[in-house]
Amino acid sequence: MASFPKLQHIAFTAGALLLGSSFLWAQNVVPTSATDRLKSLSDKRQLAEASPFKTSFRNIGPTVMSGRVVDIDVNPADPTEFYVAYATGGLWHTTNNGQSFTPIFDNEDVIGLGDVTVQWATRTIWLGTGEANASRSTYSGIGVYKSTDNGKSWQYLGLPESHHIGEIIVHPSDANTAWVAVTGHLYSPNKDRGVYKTSDGGKSWKQVLYLDENTGAIEMDINPQNPNELYASMWYKTRKAWNFEESGASSGIYKSTDGGNKWTLISGEGSGLPQGAVFGRSGMVVYEKNPQIVYAIVDNQTKRSSNAKADSVNYKLEDFKALSKEQFAALDDKKLDSFLKTNRMAPRYTAKSVKEMVASDKVKPTAIYDFLNVNTGFEGTPIGFEIYRSEDAGKTWKKQNEKDLPNMYSTYGYWFGRFAVSPSNDQKIVILGVPVMLSTDAGKTFKSIGKSNTHSDHHFIWINGKRDSHMILGNDGGINITYDNGDNWFKANSPSVGQFYAISVDNARPYKVYGGLQDNGTWTGFTRRQRTSDANFDTLQYRSVGGGDGMMILADPRDNKTVYYGSQFGVYTRSHLDTGGALSVRPSHSLGEMPYRFNWLTPILISRHNPDVFYIASNRVHRSLNKGANLQTLSEDLTNGKKEGDVPFGTISTLSESPLRFGLLYAGTDDGNIHVSKDGGYSWTLISSKLPKGFWVTRVYASHHKEGRVYASFNGYRNDFFKPMIFVSDDYGANWKPVNGNLPLEPVNVIREDHKFENILYAGTDGGFYVSKDGGATWNIWKNGLPHAIPVHDIAVQERENEILLGTHGRSIYVADLNEIHGLAPKKEPVGPRRFFEED
Repeated sequence: MASFPKLQHIAFTAGALLLGSSFLWAQNVVPTSATDRLKSLSDKRQLAEASPFKTSFRNIGPTVMSGRVVDIDVNPADPTEFYVAYATGGLWHTTNNGQSFTPIFDNEDVIGLGDVTVQWATRTIWLGTGEANASRSTYSGIGVYKSTDNGKSWQYLGLPESHHIGEIIVHPSDANTAWVAVTGHLYSPNKDRGVYKTSDGGKSWKQVLYLDENTGAIEMDINPQNPNELYASMWYKTRKAWNFEESGASSGIYKSTDGGNKWTLISGEGSGLPQGAVFGRSGMVVYEKNPQIVYAIVDNQTKRSSNAKADSVNYKLEDFKALSKEQFAALDDKKLDSFLKTNRMAPRYTAKSVKEMVASDKVKPTAIYDFLNVNTGFEGTPIGFEIYRSEDAGKTWKKQNEKDLPNMYSTYGYWFGRFAVSPSNDQKIVILGVPVMLSTDAGKTFKSIGKSNTHSDHHFIWINGKRDSHMILGNDGGINITYDNGDNWFKANSPSVGQFYAISVDNARPYKVYGGLQDNGTWTGFTRRQRTSDANFDTLQYRSVGGGDGMMILADPRDNKTVYYGSQFGVYTRSHLDTGGALSVRPSHSLGEMPYRFNWLTPILISRHNPDVFYIASNRVHRSLNKGANLQTLSEDLTNGKKEGDVPFGTISTLSESPLRFGLLYAGTDDGNIHVSKDGGYSWTLISSKLPKGFWVTRVYASHHKEGRVYASFNGYRNDFFKPMIFVSDDYGANWKPVNGNLPLEPVNVIREDHKFENILYAGTDGGFYVSKDGGATWNIWKNGLPHAIPVHDIAVQERENEILLGTHGRSIYVADLNEIHGLAPKKEPVGPRRFFEED
């Protein structure tokens, strides 16, 4: 266990959030300081030591789909030994070529990682916390750790304001000298970013390369023959909940020739590299045998040129942006029909019918533009991936790829930036993005080497210098290993490191658990091992239901076979697990209406009172009375409106129905609103005016025990604001009081009330799982069997079995019985109403 320096604590009370004008709006909130975070982590240690709970959680996987890998460090003398750093799953060690792994960073105060570097001569591990990939679920770290005993103990080395670390390089012959590429805060500007250097083994650090508060260091490399020569990629970016600025003029590649004390821009005018604000994330590799050869990749945000000939033949969306009625009437019918079909508009929308609608003023002449101008969450059509080669140690660069590779980054180049050059062949390069691709001609041409079992979204690859057909690959689906240049790969996915967004359970015997994972679809499985003669236990234990980024999945409680499942931005389907028969249950707008806005994790709901009733939310609430077959829009826009940007925002993020009263509904939004409906969704009342303004509502949760009681949790993650925010109302939201008690400074993802005892509450945060026995006045950590700092995104309870399940974003699913928790509660057990579909 690492120890932190004692720091002055600035007290925080949840009551301060209710002081009205004294509370800062979310867009102006001050990010939580490192001083406060470190003090809170120290307090959390004491809370853990005093925890009264003895029951241990049991991990039930899954493992087969794994989770996001950010870095790998391989023993050059014995490649069957290596370390794997997962984005939110911790650090794992294998000595048998990935057949099994041991976690060695589970007891520290953070589990999200950015980089692992091993000095194999001394077996010293350096670990940078906080993933550098700028994702929706990229967790901030607290700096650098070091271990000299294979993770049995860790020494904390500081840099707490770094938040996200892209690279650590240790001097090849001086163990006390190291450099760290600090990316900095994800959602707020800060000056603690750039390149840091230590000359005393991490006891002290000096910021040796700094540009501005929005430009950090993302990658580094070193000349192994002359360690005074270093390269660093600087990356300008800003991210808000509604917009990602992924490039800027201050981005570029820098070089030092004096051990990192002074740096010079080598990507400027005349270098051959892209110039100006289009320069996005970049990375570089120094060729070991001849360090004069340096490769660089750049995410070039220059917009791809359009096909002028095609544009003269076909309409494009911008053509419909500012038309008058007369101009719309003059459109070419054949070209308009072709455009409507190409964009998959309903068959009823033809050139003739739409022109009639415009002429009769049923819709505006800009209706087609409004209808199709949907923010999909992806950023334009840039050139994206480009690879450059220098043969004079970075003085000049030449673009290598002969053809554009637009699908390499598929618009999100901020998600990638690493690649590898064979240590024994400067012509052999493996590049990483959505696919993994190989070049044997110095980057001029590439071929895909991914297979059906290599997943996609690749973040790291290691090439064996003694046998460069041997590679170890890390991606969003875990680890793959090849010995034949990618002709064949095998998985090394025994760690349970799934990144769940949402989980649920059914009422079958034995019951099943359901869940959706980051980039790994939706799955269902059993909480206890089923009898099977097949050695591939996990694939039988868990069954794939849907693809994409898996979101919510709910089972109809009457048959436990009909399921509603979905992927990102509201793409939901109803299907039967045995007979199939997929039906889309995503609401669609009509011509003349503005497009619906869907949250990344779009909420859905099956009524507890009548499971034929199904709800789904965009920026409005939609309901079906026949299992999603027909959807009716119930509400107006419940958000504060559309916010311009390249990430969908102004969406409903959470729905809840009272288990005590049909038609009592609550909806919370990503921009801080909470509404209640007492009439089945026909009318809605804003009830969040006395609550924090502008923060993401992670949960609104109607009580099992009192009809007027409702809980709400807010999350400041997207403001780098880590204070917990949980509130309760006993009058349908008219008045609220805070119930976050003594929770540490960790954003709250989920709040849930116990099904038997009204004063028992459960909370999942970005750092763990907590229980209150007194309605939220005080909280205790329940961590037996869990890593010390695992993000908990969702909580489910199987009431019949009296079991609680945690959907973690990094270590899959855990389960425990609630007997001990209930034994500590007051001996009064309120009995809720029995629902008609419950089993005897």
